[in-house]
Amino acid sequence: MAGYLSSLSFLDLAGRLPASVAQGLFLAIVALGVYITFRTLDIAGIWPVDTGSIVIDGQDVTDLPDFKRAPLIGRVFQDPMTGAAATMQIDENLALAARRGKRRGLKWKVTAKERAEYKEKLKVLNLGLEDRLTAKAGLLSGGQRQALTLLMATLVKPKVLLLDEHTAALDPKTAEKVLKATDQIVAEGKLTTIMVTHNMRDAIAHGNRLIMMNDGKVVLDIKGEEKKKLTVEKLLHQFEVVSGEEFASDKAILD
Repeated sequence: MAGYLSSLSFLDLAGRLPASVAQGLFLAIVALGVYITFRTLDIAGIWPVDTGSIVIDGQDVTDLPDFKRAPLIGRVFQDPMTGAAATMQIDENLALAARRGKRRGLKWKVTAKERAEYKEKLKVLNLGLEDRLTAKAGLLSGGQRQALTLLMATLVKPKVLLLDEHTAALDPKTAEKVLKATDQIVAEGKLTTIMVTHNMRDAIAHGNRLIMMNDGKVVLDIKGEEKKKLTVEKLLHQFEVVSGEEFASDKAILD
């Protein structure tokens, strides 16, 4: 099914992630500790898998290096400085992302048609970037660069979108705008998405399935109507019941 993810299977990965993520699922993972970041790096191909395998849309990519997985995976990491090329214009960054997986000559330019398309897509971010197409990415704020990176990661529809604490370094107002744009882009594109966060409220408010991990293992898996009715207080209570331990406030952000 071109452009869509019919399934993303981890085949255990030492029992620390759900066995599969279905097409169009927006999975929010509350990570208590840093282990889950390592697992997203496994999926992206940055680090090798110790055990188990990763299958994207029926293709076993476990042994593929990250650059060969790149056409399948969109990534946005925590550091806003890592996504876009600082010395390139906004429209040039987007054009580069749009040509991902395609042959490019030494000379290429952004067409008027592309600029018009990018302007419309940038409006979704609600950050005024649609009026700054020729601005260098290095002149943007951290929040603006992260929003640009989100758009770049999804311009060519990936089979899976990895969001590794993509709003953690942003101020609350900008983070909310980026999360709202994330919801819209994921919904419109029907993108299979894994969002890792330490913010419980964000995990509850976004996505249609929530997994809480503690010490590298899944302790809660909540979806459907149960997730819609979830609150931070209920989530904390369920964690303490299932894990048998009191929640340590330094493990995650409650608000």
